[in-house]
Amino acid sequence: MKNLIVYAHPNPKSFNHAIMETLAGELKAAGHEVRVRDLYEQNFDPVLKPSDFELIQAGKSAADVKVEQDHIAWADVISFVHPIWWTGLPAIFKGYIDRVFSSGFAFTINETGVVGLLNGKKALIINTTGTPEEMYNKNGMFNGMLKTSDDGIYRFCAMEVLKHVFFTAVPYITGAERAKMLEEVKAVAKMIC
Repeated sequence: MKNLIVYAHPNPKSFNHAIMETLAGELKAAGHEVRVRDLYEQNFDPVLKPSDFELIQAGKSAADVKVEQDHIAWADVISFVHPIWWTGLPAIFKGYIDRVFSSGFAFTINETGVVGLLNGKKALIINTTGTPEEMYNKNGMFNGMLKTSDDGIYRFCAMEVLKHVFFTAVPYITGAERAKMLEEVKAVAKMIC
């Protein structure tokens, strides 16, 4: 199976990085092909420009966007690993979605409405938060994030969402608790396999 990991965190010593490495390692150990797109390392430009719209209108993509779209086209499963900041996507990751999941590639609109074009692709989403789980449960934030990302992005583009994992209060927990979370990442990788 072909697995693409789209990873967005600026600190290579972060827990998100450990999640990405654990996921990639487990998938490779199971014999899967794995590609990692580290948006910060590759200095991905998240800014949607007028020229992007002009290219989309002409049925084309900017060169850097086309590279990312080719990786998505290659993959069977795409894992998105990033933190939640201010109850949303990091700017670089949101810009990746804005530019890469473009009309004509990820979806189209016809006389019947919106048609997702990434059918057959599976999505795994792994997020970390600094906020405790109880707070997000109490204020409904988890449901809001699931609606906006899983439904509003991935299912909108006809992807099958395999699982969305939230690891909460990451800066405030013990190393043993983080190790347990990485064991859960290994279990999720086995589920994909």
